[in-house]
Amino acid sequence: MILNREDSFYAANIFTDYFKNFNRIDDYLRRIKLERMESFGNSLPGIGPETDMFSDFDIHPNDMDIIIKTNTKSSEFDMYLQYTSSHCNETSIPGKTFKWIVLEKNTKKIIGFIRLGSPTINSKPRNDFLGKPLDTMNSDVMARFNSSAIMGFVIIPTQPFGYNYLGGKLLAGIACSHFTRRECNKKYGGPFCMFETTSLYGSTKSSSQYDGMKPFLRYKGLTDSDFLPLLNDSHYVELKYWFKKRNNNTLLVPNNTTSKKLKTQTMMISIIKKSLKMHDENSYKNFCEICDSARKLTERKRQYMSDYGYENVKEYLNFETDTLIKKENFDRFELESIIDWWKIKAARRYETLKKEGKLRKNVETWNNNPESIDIIR
Repeated sequence: MILNREDSFYAANIFTDYFKNFNRIDDYLRRIKLERMESFGNSLPGIGPETDMFSDFDIHPNDMDIIIKTNTKSSEFDMYLQYTSSHCNETSIPGKTFKWIVLEKNTKKIIGFIRLGSPTINSKPRNDFLGKPLDTMNSDVMARFNSSAIMGFVIIPTQPFGYNYLGGKLLAGIACSHFTRRECNKKYGGPFCMFETTSLYGSTKSSSQYDGMKPFLRYKGLTDSDFLPLLNDSHYVELKYWFKKRNNNTLLVPNNTTSKKLKTQTMMISIIKKSLKMHDENSYKNFCEICDSARKLTERKRQYMSDYGYENVKEYLNFETDTLIKKENFDRFELESIIDWWKIKAARRYETLKKEGKLRKNVETWNNNPESIDIIR
């Protein structure tokens, strides 16, 4: 597909005007989030979603009782998550899905959110771990991986519970626990033996909430990142149907495609580049420079993996064996053990912050105090 000269300039200008003013990834994320929140409106004081978030910061972590609400309605999970997360998480994801809300039982307040799903097909750290890219392996290996691995797409504590009590480590620990492994086996068969997730940021931040979580979760390397951040909703929808009209009334990417928005935008940019190069070399070069600059907003993220306490996950996934072997520390992955591990770390964190007068006590939600939310903590 090649656009005419006028259409090439029109489509290129939408991308150029949108991305030219972003200097860092948090600039982009804040704008996207605030635009998305406009559709939620403002809640009245005392009855908004912030009233359901953990707020009793006089409670010591040793006195907490953690419960996992696994029967959460998808609409309830998505609503609370949008108010809490700095990212605009997609609500409809194909493949395996778990959406859990984690609460503190004594206060009945929300302390975080976990969404698990089918892992991405391609991942450099996983490719290195397995020995070659997953999509180059035979169908048996692919099938075993799909029935044995789960990915954490959302591991987000409410704030400032996360800051005061290392809430991100608690949620990640839950995702690495035998509780989660058994839930995966119960719903999807399994046997599950791998959990993986990525940090929200790479080079922008020198650490991650997943650091210091051995043996439950281990750093495996940096992902590749060579794509533009996505256009906001209104610009994307406008261009989606604008291209459809010029493509014989056919969408560039079918609606049932995974990662539809990313693939559609990638195809848009490819068409714009080819068209500009045909019509105006200088405009083509300028557009490429804008794309390269915007691409720098995305980062190579840290990838982490858990083996749920099995010692031969690599061999099992590569079909070198049909039997998973437990490590000596297999029982440490039980949920109760992981919560005990977290309480030791959380107590140290909480006591230090309290002693230094640095405990944060203002509940953060995007409908209530967005200007004070620090996206990159």
